[in-house]
Amino acid sequence: MAGPRTPPPPIVMADVRIISIPLAHSVTDREVPLHMSSLNLSDIPVGASVTVRVPATSANLGPGYDSLGLGLGFYDELRVERIESGLEFELTGEGSAEVPRNENHLVVRAMKAAFEAAGLEELPPLKLIADNKIPHSRGMGSSASAIVAGVAAASALLPEEHRLDRERMLQVASDMEGHPDNVAPAIYGNLSVSWGQLGEWHTLIIPVHPQVRPVVAVPDYEVSTKLARSLIPAEIPHARAAANSARSALLVRSLSDAPEYLMDATVDYLHQGYRVPAMEPSAALVAFLRERGLAAVISGAGPTVLTFARGDEQVQQAAEAIAEFEAQSPASEVEDRRLKWRVLPLEIDTEGVIVTQ
Repeated sequence: MAGPRTPPPPIVMADVRIISIPLAHSVTDREVPLHMSSLNLSDIPVGASVTVRVPATSANLGPGYDSLGLGLGFYDELRVERIESGLEFELTGEGSAEVPRNENHLVVRAMKAAFEAAGLEELPPLKLIADNKIPHSRGMGSSASAIVAGVAAASALLPEEHRLDRERMLQVASDMEGHPDNVAPAIYGNLSVSWGQLGEWHTLIIPVHPQVRPVVAVPDYEVSTKLARSLIPAEIPHARAAANSARSALLVRSLSDAPEYLMDATVDYLHQGYRVPAMEPSAALVAFLRERGLAAVISGAGPTVLTFARGDEQVQQAAEAIAEFEAQSPASEVEDRRLKWRVLPLEIDTEGVIVTQ
């Protein structure tokens, strides 16, 4: 067996609070402690339970395609209990009627992946009680939040010495999601800059300037992430990539320390323009808000629109502008009717996933 690899530099977290999951030592993909093979179902006693709160997230944030993410103060809640046998579900809220109630449920799959990462190969009998607030297929990180909730819940059910630390949770959850841009802020909160590859993901967590207030406009239509990704070309001109690189770098500085540059910083050259055919009303709202000096972008793969307001006055301006847009918009070709927009003035989440027992 190869020896342990050199650990990455420590994550810079400044004012970030530590998530309330008891921590074990970091485990890399090449370092597997011998005790991991000793876990069995009896190590999680019947009646053991945990409660998880996980934030919604927004990825991309304009030019930060597949690399930048932001924790939002809007939450799903999950309670998991070890039971005698089988799988039981009590699901309410967003998407609860459509999700499977078996081992294909995304939270269950994430729990299974976390158990396996810790050395428990068999899925324990479980009861899931979930109240979903994060809308599905809207660009607010619902799948990443479900995965992180499952990984965190599974870890917290294990004996303390077998639990996954936050770095290992990032690896397991990002491998499932395919990239860490939503996973990282769901785990850590705040602004995240993430990079890496399968099995070796990294993230830098950066506090957001206190003046920055996210205002989310959620439309009553969906866009699948698969469709949104399929519209982006495999190659783009070098000049566009260079321009986007500058805006992405500026965005990190703007969100952390210089919010007066947010209008320039949120200009995207990589993905939003190519996705317009899948979300024309959202693209129109982004343009409408930006014409009024409000730093609006598509949240994640859309169709939700995220505006970075600077203080309470701009929060109010954004809400009023969205209402004006809704009132004057004709019937949409999306569903041949006038769309409704749910406006959510939010805070930045600074805690990430929280587990209580």
